[in-house]
Amino acid sequence: MFCFQCEQTTKTDTGAGCATAKGVCGKDEVTADLQDVLIYQLKGLGQYSARLHALGQPDAQADSFILYALFTTLTNVNFNRARFVEMIAEAARIRDRLRGAYEAVAKAAGQTPDVLHGPASFIPATDPTGLLAQANIASVRAGLDVVGADVIGLRALVLYGLKGVAAYAHHAEVLGETREAIAVGIAHALDFLASEPVDLEELLEESLALGRVNFTVMEALDAANTGTYGTPSPVAVRITPVAGKAILVSGHDMRDLEGVLEATKGTGINVYTHGEVLPAHSYPKLRAYAHLAGNYGGAWQNQQQEFAAFPGAIVMTSNCLVEPQALYRNRIFTAGPVGWPGIRHIGNGDFSQVVQAALAQPGFSVTEPEKTITVGFGRDAVLGVAGTVIDAVKSGAIKHFFLIGGCDGAAPGRNYYTEFAEAAPKDTVLLTLGCGKYRFNKEDFGDIGGIPRLLDMGQCNDSYSALAGFGRAQCPAGADLAGVPHPDFDRHSG
Repeated sequence: MFCFQCEQTTKTDTGAGCATAKGVCGKDEVTADLQDVLIYQLKGLGQYSARLHALGQPDAQADSFILYALFTTLTNVNFNRARFVEMIAEAARIRDRLRGAYEAVAKAAGQTPDVLHGPASFIPATDPTGLLAQANIASVRAGLDVVGADVIGLRALVLYGLKGVAAYAHHAEVLGETREAIAVGIAHALDFLASEPVDLEELLEESLALGRVNFTVMEALDAANTGTYGTPSPVAVRITPVAGKAILVSGHDMRDLEGVLEATKGTGINVYTHGEVLPAHSYPKLRAYAHLAGNYGGAWQNQQQEFAAFPGAIVMTSNCLVEPQALYRNRIFTAGPVGWPGIRHIGNGDFSQVVQAALAQPGFSVTEPEKTITVGFGRDAVLGVAGTVIDAVKSGAIKHFFLIGGCDGAAPGRNYYTEFAEAAPKDTVLLTLGCGKYRFNKEDFGDIGGIPRLLDMGQCNDSYSALAGFGRAQCPAGADLAGVPHPDFDRHSG
């Protein structure tokens, strides 16, 4: 196998990536090769889908499958080789349907259909052994000796960006928000990659174009979340447990969280968020559930220790899964695109197994003294106090705004975010997006004239809210707004 799509990979400074029998994330070489074959097929689907969109006859089912399938290949999402064998077969069936549809639509429009080659004509083997023998043509480094490292790297940049775009688009889609421009952009990018581009300028432009598509995706996701669960507002979230049976929900998917909350009504089970689901507490329709008890633990990289200590059932939604340990393998479940061999998967929205697992566990024995953190400072909340903020800037009480964004890495001792936040002058405000906040979000930074110095604007999924909010507000004279990059690149592709 070879994989260099994330921060976890070995020897990223040399571009060597993971080239062993098992990646740092836990992905084995068989699964990695099957993912490559699936991605190769998705390029073929993109070839036909792009042409169907151009002819005004898109296939919505195929577009949806592309989003889901790309999502499963992201870092820390799906490690189940059997699922990839199934998706490869499904992709072949969808490709054949798209080919027939494209040829019929083109002829009806008086056009001679293009004869497509490469991924569009790829015939996958019907068994795992045969599929693995085909993986060499689908490798991310295929053609390296011919086109060179720069071309391969830029192709990977487009591909990995595409995976992130698809992941966010999938989250929006499951809540009913789709955009034609998104499907067109993703199909175009896959079609582009299928042509095996070599021009560096074209590759860079495609990356920028994909970024523009992603802004539309984030707008759709924001509309999906607020349209379904209400406009986020600041709320104090309990971070200490209460006595009783418990379920922990991690990942990104708020629809699955809602499903767990519905399934546990009246059972006496308390539900806690973990990691990326923290912003769920700021949505009115979700925090209306009285048994949404609080947030437990920290960022994704600590889950093996935190899940082992959690005395209840665990549901892993969407991504950020780390190899489940023996201490909790019998009480962790996956949902959506997530998967791990031997771990029970909730594929139909029925969380009754999770409820039974939670009831069989001891739960928390005592209610600990209450401690809270405040979340929910989305654009509406921030703009709602814009006058107060502007006055504080004009008076000199606030000198600078820092936006600390991105996901934190797994390596212990990486205290960049913490050290920066602690060193920030007392007349500055810290805005946060992403898991980097977990390094310091339980610390007390005080306030400036009643304005908290630490404003949690959400996770990666909430980036549009931050961008749109500051796009609509003019930064007052005398104040600076600066982003704080992490010295290492993000572990996510998006």
